[in-house]
Amino acid sequence: MSEVDWLSHLLQIVTVTGQLEVRCAYGAPWRLTWSRAAANEIPYHVIVKGRAIFEDPETRTARELVSGDIVLLPHGAAHVLHDGSGQTPIPTQQRKGSAGWMLSENDSQGEQLDLLCGRFFIATPHDRLIRNYLPTNLVARTGDDVGKDGIGSAADQLASLVGLMRMESAGDRAGGRAVLNALSSALFTLVLRAASESDKAPEGLLALAGHPRLAPAIAAMLAEPAQPWKLPDLADLCGMSRATFMRHFQDRLGCSALDLLTDLRMSLAANELKKPAISTEAVAETVGYQSVSAFRRVFTERMGMTPGECRRQAHAGRTRSED
Repeated sequence: MSEVDWLSHLLQIVTVTGQLEVRCAYGAPWRLTWSRAAANEIPYHVIVKGRAIFEDPETRTARELVSGDIVLLPHGAAHVLHDGSGQTPIPTQQRKGSAGWMLSENDSQGEQLDLLCGRFFIATPHDRLIRNYLPTNLVARTGDDVGKDGIGSAADQLASLVGLMRMESAGDRAGGRAVLNALSSALFTLVLRAASESDKAPEGLLALAGHPRLAPAIAAMLAEPAQPWKLPDLADLCGMSRATFMRHFQDRLGCSALDLLTDLRMSLAANELKKPAISTEAVAETVGYQSVSAFRRVFTERMGMTPGECRRQAHAGRTRSED
């Protein structure tokens, strides 16, 4: 079992797709406002060139973003981007390319901005898992150095990916929409990788994965969530006493290891329930429950719907896609 591939295990449970929606080419002054996203959507912004002030009205915080910065909003919070001048924004014009994304421009000769904006889509009901264990705002910075082994860091890889997105969005070539959507999906993975590898990993799941002593436990739970993990087992993997493990885990995640394990199991169960040939009893056993009644109770508490409702929702989604 690979301790470093926790992210692949997570994304096997939670399906994430991406979509580039707008490329902004502005001169100052400019201002963009986004309302709260839908429950299964995560807005993202890539500062390709220039700078922007990112504001979160709920927390009343502001942060300057510069060329190479990428911001994700896992909780879908309403937010504002602007040039920081406080002046009245120059009117913009929009035109839609054949690839499906919008080009938004203004006629200002002020400080220039090249900005890519899009959304990630989380397959329901997994949005709860993402929002519970990722920070409200997540900023990653691209790099331009190559490691000693010739393999770039996650930040270096992000820089290459953003370069590809910029080139693809600059033209109107065959397959452009498919390429940009695929690159957007990869962007989500690389941002999470870069955040977990940074010296100051944010709170939540990324802080756990980036913690050298706690990483074995998170990797084990993600790789084999149905295993009957006990706290002493997980503590042993990390070379800690049970009490020390519980304290470190709680400090970084805000909940216990068993809480996280339960959420992972319920997300895995939601995937299994989408398969019409598998009974609820079989799903319960697959995720480590001997009692189907206990499974139904926990699933309903954690996912906000019964296993039967989850199954019917998945069936309705398949029917719509076939129409």
